Amino acid sequence: MATVNISIMLKPALLDAQGRVVQSALNSLGYTDVAKVRVGKKIEVELPDSDDLDAKIKEMCGKLLANPVIEDYSFEITPSKELS
Repeated sequence: MATVNISIMLKPALLDAQGRVVQSALNSLGYTDVAKVRVGKKIEVELPDSDDLDAKIKEMCGKLLANPVIEDYSFEITPSKELS
């Protein structure tokens, strides 16, 4: 099984209201050097190793996990480790 870590963030041109709230809270707690916060999602999925894993992940992100109109996504695949 491969472990896939998917990161989903709002597109840079969009206002991240949740990020602004977190930034404001951090500033009010004394972390005044925090200039910008963006909040996103991390999803971890386990899938069987296969040659079409990239295509399968892109399909899942396009159909359900990310909204391609307002969000960008990236992913990292960690292949399974063979036991010796």
